[in-house]
Amino acid sequence: MTYCIGVRLNAGLVFLSDSRTNAGLDQISTFRKMIVYEKPDDRFMVLLSAGNLSISQSVREILQVEKLDNGDQPPITIWNATSMFDAVRVLGSAVRRVHEQDGPSLKAAGVDFNATMIFGGQIRGEAMRLFLVYSAGNFIEATRETPYFQIGESKYGKPILDRVITPTTSLDEAAKCVLVSMDSTLKSNLSVGLPLDLLVYENGQFQTQHVVCIDDQNPYFRMIRGSWGQKLREAFESIEAPQWDGGTSTHPLRTGAERCEPMRKISNPNEKIV
Repeated sequence: MTYCIGVRLNAGLVFLSDSRTNAGLDQISTFRKMIVYEKPDDRFMVLLSAGNLSISQSVREILQVEKLDNGDQPPITIWNATSMFDAVRVLGSAVRRVHEQDGPSLKAAGVDFNATMIFGGQIRGEAMRLFLVYSAGNFIEATRETPYFQIGESKYGKPILDRVITPTTSLDEAAKCVLVSMDSTLKSNLSVGLPLDLLVYENGQFQTQHVVCIDDQNPYFRMIRGSWGQKLREAFESIEAPQWDGGTSTHPLRTGAERCEPMRKISNPNEKIV
């Protein structure tokens, strides 16, 4: 399994992926889930993948040469697309091509065609865009109300993203947030593992130097792992314990104006049990 995050902000884009794959407890390996497609001063695109590794690797290779019919005009590829919408259409076509080639044999072997992807970036002349691509090649786009996507083991790291990420979040704050999200996932799920790939892209640059591979010796991530757990414990301990009878608490757990009570079944000592 894996865990990947893509975030679209006013200031730029943030991508984070783990690198663990497994086909059983004794077949755990490391494979990178992030790939960058870059044409200097023209376009910058990032692809994150989760699901069946053979499918996602095939899609990544085909994507570089996949073409969409464009009538009398030259075919559309990720290298000449004039919009991220057209680029993600090319990606969807690549997913469907792999399904046509491998889907029947996978089905015959009892293997589902399982691959989801996050694809985002910027092409000169338009704003940054971020998409979530499904196994059928269809996709949805991130919005101001939903500025991030997750794929893979998403449930453990979602709460912190919901509480922190907004379109106006800074790139550094977002990078910190996705690393906390990943740490929460690493803590609770063994199918997600180091090293991590983190990439931060600034709006309008069409390149980035903010790329790092994070292993268990990375000093910043080690600080995150230690301080986040400690801060959570401190925050938990700072919340007062429940006061059942009110007492002096300004936040009693039970008041005299309860609107409901649980259903109860009272044992009758005179009732015979058959």
